[in-house]
Amino acid sequence: MSKTEPQMMRVPEGMKHTIKASVFSDLFSQRKYLLQLYRTLHPEDTTATEDDLRDITIENILVDDLYNDLGFMVSDQLMILLEAQSTWTENILIRAMLYMAQTWRRYFTDSRKNLYASSRVNLPEPEIYVIYTDDRKDCPNELSLSKVFFAGKECAVEVRAKIIYGEGEGDIITQYVTFCKVLKEQVKLHGKTRKALRETIRICKERDVLREYLEEREVEVMDIMTMLFDQETVTNTYINDVLRQGRAEGRAEGRAEGRAEGREEGNIQGAVGMCRDFGASQDEAVARVARMFSLSEADARVEVDRYWPKENSSKLSSL
Repeated sequence: MSKTEPQMMRVPEGMKHTIKASVFSDLFSQRKYLLQLYRTLHPEDTTATEDDLRDITIENILVDDLYNDLGFMVSDQLMILLEAQSTWTENILIRAMLYMAQTWRRYFTDSRKNLYASSRVNLPEPEIYVIYTDDRKDCPNELSLSKVFFAGKECAVEVRAKIIYGEGEGDIITQYVTFCKVLKEQVKLHGKTRKALRETIRICKERDVLREYLEEREVEVMDIMTMLFDQETVTNTYINDVLRQGRAEGRAEGRAEGRAEGREEGNIQGAVGMCRDFGASQDEAVARVARMFSLSEADARVEVDRYWPKENSSKLSSL
């Protein structure tokens, strides 16, 4: 590979950025860090253990692209849902409401609770948090559905989310927000390259930011972020092709169509390509694509076959 770091193309504004959320999910998929997160949110609970925490994260539900970053139950009494956001949006309240309803529904199904019975069922108390990783500016500490969407008027449904900005003193949430800000700075300096990723990890280790996690899972973190960088590059290339075709044919809707088709086709192609590059088998790629894009196994296999090299095709070189 050339000594010069490969530059990755910028993704058009409006595209979904999931790099930080993916590292977020990987970090808190480990119970020791999840317990640290819970104790940051509830320092008064000094008796909770890792065994008291149960993952209830929604990976995919019926609405396209609607899945939450992290959800966990504490002793079947407290339900905590969290989102990691680098872009400010009050629409997170609507998504959080859907996450909460879906999580409750799954809880009642799994616990075989009869909602039509005369006796009252046990309902885990919900808490919703948004971890905002960009500059705080004048953002509030809390968002309320009624205040944001109905000018404070009481309505049939209310959802409140606490906003966390990572302004603590070394707790796990503050460390995660710091990691995101270091990554943002390094991407500005080096673009979306492996150098930016390596520098982010090096700086965070030196500053004792997620040091243990990064030392334990440095390879995995590099793979996660490299794959997502690559997916964005593929998506951007596909969008540009569709835009050029749209302009050539004089279609005013070319840009919107390019974004929509590029997200789907580019992300699938990028996922298949990275599976190949990291040595996954074709069956493993099918399973990953099915999981990532909520496809049946048959549909996922069709998509993988589109991009998987034939017997005589040369394999892409690893990043």
